[in-house]
Amino acid sequence: MSLAKVVELLAEGDSIENAVQSAVNEAGETVRNIRHVYVNEIQAHVRDGKVSKYRVNCKITFQVDGSRD
Repeated sequence: MSLAKVVELLAEGDSIENAVQSAVNEAGETVRNIRHVYVNEIQAHVRDGKVSKYRVNCKITFQVDGSRD
């Protein structure tokens, strides 16, 4: 039986993909065995009529050490 844990993060980037990757990179600094990212919400910051950056609210799932699978 495997055991997983979920953490919720907010991250920003120049694109949605960059924002999601930023969340994974930041979580990866202290968490191992990341398996999935669930993007819960996407926001865009607008400046002078143009999107200047994206923000994602996401949940990162990782396998807990000692789990088999």
